[in-house]
Amino acid sequence: MRVIARDGVHEFEIQRSRFLCSLARVTDDEEAAAFIAAVRKEHWSATHNCSAFRVGPDGGSQRSSDDGEPAGTAGVPMLEVLVRRELTDTVAVVTRYFGGIKLGAGGLVRAYGRAVSEALDAVGTLRRARFATLEIAAEHAEAGRLDNALRAAGHRIADVGYGRQATFTVQVPVGETESFRAWLAEQTGGTVTATDGQLVDLDVPDPGCL
Repeated sequence: MRVIARDGVHEFEIQRSRFLCSLARVTDDEEAAAFIAAVRKEHWSATHNCSAFRVGPDGGSQRSSDDGEPAGTAGVPMLEVLVRRELTDTVAVVTRYFGGIKLGAGGLVRAYGRAVSEALDAVGTLRRARFATLEIAAEHAEAGRLDNALRAAGHRIADVGYGRQATFTVQVPVGETESFRAWLAEQTGGTVTATDGQLVDLDVPDPGCL
């Protein structure tokens, strides 16, 4: 799954109608509804404020609204873009200021879908991936060299602590833990091992957006 990299607003015009797509990160249905209400309040004089959102680990909770546009011409194509882009925890509101020229059902579907697509391109997306948290304890005499090796190899260090021993909390993509343990053993001559911690979902750069 993916999430948007940041909140944002994108605007364009078709046949004198202004379309503004507002995007935001949300964590549940209530936050999505609150954002939609806030946009509607801000653009109270607009002809329509159509919306779509997906939330949950797999985007399992989703909803859309045509807000007065012909059924299926606004909210549905907006939601389809979110589904096609594999986005979750994302809400989109497309505000339309009618310019006096009707677009027809097909034109509306294209316009609302385009509004969300272009807004997503503008804000960018991140990939949500699952990582295993590994805890590493090392003697202080070895801590500096291990810290440098972890960073040089590009491993994700979530935390470093210094008590009786130096402790490193490292996040490794699920499926790569065994290769990390082998790397750690090679770096430390087998004197340092990693203890399993919890699994976490993190947002990382999306190769499709580079």
